[in-house]
Amino acid sequence: MKADAAGRDWAAAHVSRETFARLEVIADLLVKWQKTINLVAPASVPDLWTRHIADSLQLINHVPKNIRRWVDLGSGGGFPGLVVAAVLADREGAQVHLVESDSRKAAFLREAARLVRLPVTVHAARIEAVAETLAPGTEVVSARALAPLPKLLDYAAPFLAAGALGVFLKGRDAERELTDARKGWTLTVNEVGSLSDPDGRVLIVRSATRRQDVADPAPERPPPAGSPSAAPPAKRS
Repeated sequence: MKADAAGRDWAAAHVSRETFARLEVIADLLVKWQKTINLVAPASVPDLWTRHIADSLQLINHVPKNIRRWVDLGSGGGFPGLVVAAVLADREGAQVHLVESDSRKAAFLREAARLVRLPVTVHAARIEAVAETLAPGTEVVSARALAPLPKLLDYAAPFLAAGALGVFLKGRDAERELTDARKGWTLTVNEVGSLSDPDGRVLIVRSATRRQDVADPAPERPPPAGSPSAAPPAKRS
């Protein structure tokens, strides 16, 4: 299965030869593992370099150049986490943490990192279980195709509160997700067009604070006794 030439050429023109060589190994390994594990959407594999690798690479343009500690949430098949790690591999002291609860996907991430000697630690756990531990010192937190923005902010909140910059890849629903998120969050966010997808957006979140003026949903009240939806009274023995 051949990857798309245009995306491959774009990547080659925007990274070092060493980084490109790492990306080629990652791409080949993904195609091999994809036969038995659904790492990415099957229909997207022929466009792997554009849809996944180039899409992930663009995040490097939106973070400070001296970044060393990066956490990727819900890493899945390694996008953007493995791609970021391939770029940062020659940077002294670089640490890229990939959080992925699916044990099979986590195994792929570990094998890819081993093959190309990436500065990666894979956490085969739910985000909620490791966020508080990983957040201190994290400079960038990222996610791609993980959850709608309101839920994604819940996941990323410990990192953003600790001072991390959030970089989130979103699709054509980015505006609606931003509108929904602002109902519960006060955001400092920049929205940038995607270089790889005309409908895509990169959301650069500099701060996110839960709004205090949003009341919690009122608890449901039990229906009145005798109403059609009321539970029948318990029988006495």
